[in-house]
Amino acid sequence: MRLPVKHIPSTGERVTEREITHPVDLCLPSGRLNPEAVGWTRTALHRTGLPGWGRNKRFEYWSVVTPTAIISLSISHHDYRANVSVSYVDRSTYAEIRQGGNTWLPGAGGLGSATSEEPMEARRRDVLVRMTPHGTGTVLHAASARIRVDLTITGGPEHESMGVVVPWSARAFQYTKKDNGLRAQGVVVVEGLSHRVEANESTAVHDRGRGRWPYFTLWNWGSGYGQDSLGRWVGLQFGGKWTDGTPSTENWIRIDGRLHKISSHLAWNYDPARWLERWSLTGPGVDVVFVPEHHLQHLFDRWVVKSRSDTCYGHYTGRITLDTGEVVTFANVFGHVEEVERRW
Repeated sequence: MRLPVKHIPSTGERVTEREITHPVDLCLPSGRLNPEAVGWTRTALHRTGLPGWGRNKRFEYWSVVTPTAIISLSISHHDYRANVSVSYVDRSTYAEIRQGGNTWLPGAGGLGSATSEEPMEARRRDVLVRMTPHGTGTVLHAASARIRVDLTITGGPEHESMGVVVPWSARAFQYTKKDNGLRAQGVVVVEGLSHRVEANESTAVHDRGRGRWPYFTLWNWGSGYGQDSLGRWVGLQFGGKWTDGTPSTENWIRIDGRLHKISSHLAWNYDPARWLERWSLTGPGVDVVFVPEHHLQHLFDRWVVKSRSDTCYGHYTGRITLDTGEVVTFANVFGHVEEVERRW
């Protein structure tokens, strides 16, 4: 199988994506992209070993939304730089406490294959983040001077999530696994004050990445979880910009655990000078509006190395037409959208 990169789909164009149903290696022995890995899955089937050093990018990100807070944990390893962080955002004021930072020229380790059952752990000074696979779920632990997290994440027995490989070229590519609508239960301690997290009122988002990136990347990501007009539980997953010009998308809607792939590149319309104005996401069968209620920015800029993220929290309203012809409508679904720029 050759890499299907000769035709360059435009924004709003449908593409043909191959569903992968058996385990597959992301890379060939040479370190180049395995053409058989290009496609999408309903569970984690890609073996994501990344030989070599210099342009590899590995990360694990979790975000848990409760009625009162948003708790995030992340570990990333970019060969020459590693990052570990834990944050707590108060939803009543959107005040943020953030712990962690970068380590330059770190040793190997911390993040292995996406199909490994081994714990993933990273430390920077007094900040520790650990993510431990546990059956069909994950145990999240973080410890720092101001925040401590002990949460168990679970999904239902029929719960599906998407993995997809985006091929920029044989040498530059990305595997990502996106999930949401997971349940979280446990305790978060902030500034000595304990907060219970209950499974019946919280939801977790997971973003996993393994790949070899170009120097500059710009992307949009959006995720939401709530109920549609028929009372069914729906997960929303949207992406853009970084997948444009490839035969892959990271768009889907999940209905009561079952994933429905959206195989078209969406147009993201928003004003980067006015982040709190309305966003719209449109494409074949997709007409969605996002209304932000708060904007957060994180910026790290050291000339040749830059990391910027502008994230808005708010609510989705819209309609999505499935391949079966069914029209799914929803309103007031809480979630986030973001624009991220990476130069490294």
